[in-house]
Amino acid sequence: MDLVSQASNPTYENHLIPNIATSPTTPTTPTTPSTATSSSPSSTSTTTPSRYENQKRRDWNTFCQYLRNHRPPLSLPMCSGAHVLEFLRYLDQFGKTKVHNQTCPFFGLPNPPAPCPCPLRQAWGSLDALIGRLRAAYEEHGGRPEANPFGARAVRLYLREVRDFQAKARGVSYEKKRKRPKPKMNTSNTPPPHPPNATS
Repeated sequence: MDLVSQASNPTYENHLIPNIATSPTTPTTPTTPSTATSSSPSSTSTTTPSRYENQKRRDWNTFCQYLRNHRPPLSLPMCSGAHVLEFLRYLDQFGKTKVHNQTCPFFGLPNPPAPCPCPLRQAWGSLDALIGRLRAAYEEHGGRPEANPFGARAVRLYLREVRDFQAKARGVSYEKKRKRPKPKMNTSNTPPPHPPNATS
């Protein structure tokens, strides 16, 4: 989920979104003289971070910027599960998923036949993945696992409520699909034995 793809809130538009959208895509590391002289031209190129790592870094930057823009500003050690919930609710304004109200005639229909005025929200799956990335990033930045606000009980309950409500409102199921076991491949080079020819 790209949190910065659709900025429509004027309060944070000039503070939060552009700063992160223009952040470099690869981390810069200082080069010491010893490494600069000993490395060959072919080994100077750094490995490109994975899509997950890039997204995790963008999400973390977005959250830290949100804390700085908070009134009053918050430091990371002061952050609690309640602040994480505020952040998730703030992100709803950038959502692209239609979530029908209970009074909407299309409530529970997966494919509504006509448009309706119901709000766009962040999809549950996007929020769930976001919290997973932020939870990992928090610990990578020195946070203690037992104090991780992204793993707070209130956050888990909120995600469960969002999942259940969106499942009803959108008429979709979030049941996990069971993975089919992969067929075993014959790793030996010998061909399988042929059955004996039937003689009549």
